[in-house]
Amino acid sequence: MTHLDWHAQRSNDSWPSALKSNPESGAIDLVAVRRYRLGRVREEMARQGVDALILSDPVNIRYATGTRNMQVFSARNAPARYLLVTSTRTLLYEFTGCMHLADGFETVDEVRPALTASFVAAGPRIAEAERNWAKQVRDALLPLVGDNPVLGMERVNAGAVLAMAAHGMRLVDAQSVLEMARAIKSPEEVKCVVAALRSTESAVEQLRAAIRPGITENALWSVLHRSIIADDGDYCETRLLNSGQRTNPWFQETGSKVIGDNELVALDTDVVGCHGYYSDFSRTFHSGPDRPDRQQRILYQVACEQVQHNIGILAPGLGFREYAERAWQIPERYFENRYYLSAHGCGMTGEYPYLYHRADFADAGYDGILQPGMVICVESYIGEAGGSQGVKLEEQVLITDNGVELLSRFPLESSLLAS
Repeated sequence: MTHLDWHAQRSNDSWPSALKSNPESGAIDLVAVRRYRLGRVREEMARQGVDALILSDPVNIRYATGTRNMQVFSARNAPARYLLVTSTRTLLYEFTGCMHLADGFETVDEVRPALTASFVAAGPRIAEAERNWAKQVRDALLPLVGDNPVLGMERVNAGAVLAMAAHGMRLVDAQSVLEMARAIKSPEEVKCVVAALRSTESAVEQLRAAIRPGITENALWSVLHRSIIADDGDYCETRLLNSGQRTNPWFQETGSKVIGDNELVALDTDVVGCHGYYSDFSRTFHSGPDRPDRQQRILYQVACEQVQHNIGILAPGLGFREYAERAWQIPERYFENRYYLSAHGCGMTGEYPYLYHRADFADAGYDGILQPGMVICVESYIGEAGGSQGVKLEEQVLITDNGVELLSRFPLESSLLAS
């Protein structure tokens, strides 16, 4: 099977049948999505023996309730907006003046004003603010779950954690609960994933059309942003678009460089798009005006080979260690510059699980099983250490009952696939 054949193929698996027959058909039942996600959180709380969660990560608050408010600000200033979750009740503590934003969300039982426990808000009175914050949470929590509860916390300043611990709470990290809950998507949730992908693919199509020698990377990157925001997306989580020499090594952020003649232009979308879902696929383009040279085509086709092989081995029930053993083996000349992992989970951000290369598994890998409902992004970066250019490709797939479904549809570059 050629790379183009793979990209055009759609599997005949049965899960979810409505999505496979026409991913764009039918409205998304967002109430069902929200209820499913909150149910997933509570199932994981029960499974892990956690009585309550206090969530401050805005992505996790949106996962559990569907509400959003100042995502980036909230992530930087935690705790300024937070959510208390028990087995029977949710209390959203909303930022000053914003309590109305949760109106109509059936996943939020009550909205209360938040206490901001950050240094910029409290100044030298920060310790007092942290104690007040912890007391507020404790006073709401104990009537719901009783004395000496197990409380999961995340992403707050150390003083707030210490203040909570002083109340005798048994504190655990909330990340395990949220990551395991988020890993399995419902069919309605997958529709959100697909909608976000189609929106991002439209933005990338506009970006691709704008590529020309003489445009700066920043100006090109702004084309993507404009389209994403216009389509009710949230933000781009990274700044991964670069050209020419700056495509090697990877992870050079978009800058003011002017794109030259006949350069590779590499992009990783990393878009938190519509409905709050993450669109994470990578493409590499050619700036023209001539056709790609032989070395550019070789890099591109090797990257395609890696992605195609690794998608081909994904299946429900496959263990993470087994995946590492069976994954495409990176040729020595490209090994030093390899992408830091082979594949990863995807939902409202990049998430659990991480699937590592065989060579890295002993140090970084962990065991687990691929399950139906997981969305996985399969990665490739191909470029020689010290080389003048590199290629980034990535596809987003769904693990089904019987195999995989390719979700990302943006076409590959025929000029770079040519013999």
